[in-house]
Amino acid sequence: MLGQREPGIYGAVTLAEINRLLQEKAAQVQASVFTMQSNHEGALVDAIHEALGKYQGILINAGAYTHTSVALRDAIAAVNLPTVEVHLSNIYRREDFRHHSYIAPVVIGQISGFGEQSYLLGLQALVHHLRKDEV
Repeated sequence: MLGQREPGIYGAVTLAEINRLLQEKAAQVQASVFTMQSNHEGALVDAIHEALGKYQGILINAGAYTHTSVALRDAIAAVNLPTVEVHLSNIYRREDFRHHSYIAPVVIGQISGFGEQSYLLGLQALVHHLRKDEV
């Protein structure tokens, strides 16, 4: 529903546009990205598990699951891949229940509040993290 749901909070940019921007940014930094979206917690857990041995890191916007899902937290911890948590809105300027992230303790960093730029900044940070370990 991105681009339609509460545009005053989440903006008018669609998920397809964010995915396009991610592909462009990945090409600029000589990386590749695989994007997926699901409203089903189990499908997200499966995707995280399937990333092991296939991808070098994870960029995740867990949406409301950020504040409720021990399952996503445990999946991220289990695969032990560098993960960056991103949010379109600044979750710390919103309702109190959004101030807590179950996944924050198992990710390398968190970026929130910059709209679609949160994703691009998150990708840039993840690539930087991965490459600094290569040197």
